[in-house]
Amino acid sequence: AKYMTSKGSMRKIKTNNPYTRLLIKLYKFLARRTDSDFCATVVKRLHMSKVNTPPVGLHRLAKYMTSKEGKTAVIVGKVTDDVRMLECPKMSVCALSFTENARKRIVAAGGECITFDQLALRAPKGSNTVLLRGPKSRSALAHFGHSTSVTNPHTHDGVKPYVRSKGRKFERARGRRGSRGFKV
Repeated sequence: AKYMTSKGSMRKIKTNNPYTRLLIKLYKFLARRTDSDFCATVVKRLHMSKVNTPPVGLHRLAKYMTSKEGKTAVIVGKVTDDVRMLECPKMSVCALSFTENARKRIVAAGGECITFDQLALRAPKGSNTVLLRGPKSRSALAHFGHSTSVTNPHTHDGVKPYVRSKGRKFERARGRRGSRGFKV
């Protein structure tokens, strides 16, 4: 029998942003001609919706870039400022956009903020780069189970059920008590 198989990444560009469309064209070309996994990953992430490209704060960025001098941080998304961080280290960052204060702080520290087309000229295969992404913090993600394997006993730990209330009478029967069949 023939089954439908997914082609992996998006084929049709959904966004109307002309800059993003041009970047997708550029990196698609680079991915095809250079055979680099970096470019293919960037294309895949450029196709993603806003919810799947969460922003990265300066503090998280600085944490990931410690002991990585001379490398460029690459974020397919936005870089935001972190007021809790007192001093920003010197680093080279490539992102789709920067908030005004984040850009000011990076430049003031002697670093640089570059765009993806500048990165394509500088490192077409993504050499000396660190590809990063922000934390997925959608509220719906709290309800998703099976991040490990289904046979793992901890599959349902920390997974929030869609329950009307957290009281004594709600979802406390089979599957939640040893005396009623089984307990997860």
